[in-house]
Amino acid sequence: MKFSASRFSFKVKAFINDVLRLLRLLKKPKKEEYWFVAKVTGLGIILLGIIGYIIQSIKVFM
Repeated sequence: MKFSASRFSFKVKAFINDVLRLLRLLKKPKKEEYWFVAKVTGLGIILLGIIGYIIQSIKVFM
């Protein structure tokens, strides 16, 4: 593989263009959206904790 400065430069420019396009599309979530995501994430963490506790309890009592 031969290193080509122009190819590297092209890839960097393409990446920067992709990042800028993505940043233009992003928007700050509304308060309702934020709280919904926070609730779902919290419930997921609690559910994983409960499952882990149940598995640990089963291992201890066997």
